[in-house]
Amino acid sequence: MKKSIFILSLICGSFAAAQSYPPQDGMPGTTAVFKESPLFVGWATGIEVERGLLNKSNPNVSIAGNNKASAGLPENAIGFPNGDTVSLGDEGSATLTFAAPILNGDGFDLAVFENGGASYLELAFVEASSDGVHFFRFPAHSQTQFDTQIGSFGTPSATYLNNIAGKYSAQYGTPFDLSELPNDVLLNKNRITHIRVIDVVGSIDPLYATFDSFGNPVNESFPTPFASCGFDLQAVGVIHQEALGLNENFGNRISVYPNPSKDYVIVNSNTAVVVQIFDASGRKILEQQSFKGERIDTSGLLSGIYVIQISNGKNSQSQKLIIR
Repeated sequence: MKKSIFILSLICGSFAAAQSYPPQDGMPGTTAVFKESPLFVGWATGIEVERGLLNKSNPNVSIAGNNKASAGLPENAIGFPNGDTVSLGDEGSATLTFAAPILNGDGFDLAVFENGGASYLELAFVEASSDGVHFFRFPAHSQTQFDTQIGSFGTPSATYLNNIAGKYSAQYGTPFDLSELPNDVLLNKNRITHIRVIDVVGSIDPLYATFDSFGNPVNESFPTPFASCGFDLQAVGVIHQEALGLNENFGNRISVYPNPSKDYVIVNSNTAVVVQIFDASGRKILEQQSFKGERIDTSGLLSGIYVIQISNGKNSQSQKLIIR
């Protein structure tokens, strides 16, 4: 079956090549989310890892008698991405859990962090579950050519990857939107309890390849027979976990309106507060002191989803701001 899909994709590959996806972090149009972005409201709190082989095409390859990836500890991928990772190996997987369910909000809902860079990307598919049993994969697409195998130290380009974790460098997460998951009675997109990250093998040989949602083998560095082979999972960050409200120390005295907005927002507060607005990459684009009823000009912002952070000097809290 996989061989027939592979042949079909050879025929259709030229049509797919005309399309491209958001580029590497730091480039205009990227969707990369910086690890310290205020968009993140939480991180994975639990993990189970199933290590994959050092070389799926040759299971006899081993290091000190172990033929599976062994670098890093599973708990390295819990919490904030501090650079430590757990290596999954060829087609290995990690299943992560969270303190509260992930919600399907506006725009991206979570992001996955690897430890690579533009000169060396290692990739993984991502799946979600609302019961820990039935998992559904984000529709992944690789436009990387599959006529010639990328070698052990080669890399694909972020521009040709969509809904595949690892397309961005270590400081930046690859974001995912739960609304892109298939509709199914076994999946509650507003109560995601488990995220599974599955290593892309990288081989273009149909006997060992892993295939995207269009039947294309995902061409990536292969083989990588090292203890740190496969996807090096660093963290999974949550963007929509629960309804965001203001810190209880602010009480109900503060509201932000209109939201969605176009030309301005008003932060209704009984005291002076500092208002900061961040874009999706975590870049601060506005900072202003505000009093009750004072308008904050947003007419210069492009349409999209932002984070507005409000601080009174002692406490701060963030919420989503939509600019139409």
